[in-house]
Amino acid sequence: QVQLVESGGGVVQAGASLTLSCAASGRTFSRYTMAWFRQAPGKERECVATITGSSASTYFTDSVKGRFTISRDNAKNMVYLQMNRLKPEDTAAYFCAASWGGGTRYDDYIYWGQGTQVTVSS
Repeated sequence: QVQLVESGGGVVQAGASLTLSCAASGRTFSRYTMAWFRQAPGKERECVATITGSSASTYFTDSVKGRFTISRDNAKNMVYLQMNRLKPEDTAAYFCAASWGGGTRYDDYIYWGQGTQVTVSS
């Protein structure tokens, strides 16, 4: 069982930066692929970024490539999403998720946090 708690959301202006954090419980954190998803009102939840257990491999959806960075600290059971040059279209609830096998689909992930809201004003 893994519990995930996100933090770091807020209201920022376009062009600003924000770092989201996800604190995970459990002793097997390093075995999970971790991901950040986001969901805007009226839209499906989409995978923004993933990172494998060893941090050897990452994935970013096209719309955030070059602006967002995902990282993790297995010693602290933490995963981060550094978001730079934020745009109004990045406005969404952001969710941290954990998966045994990785992937970018909602169904690939078995543990979810409650989410943290990011609002980017123009």
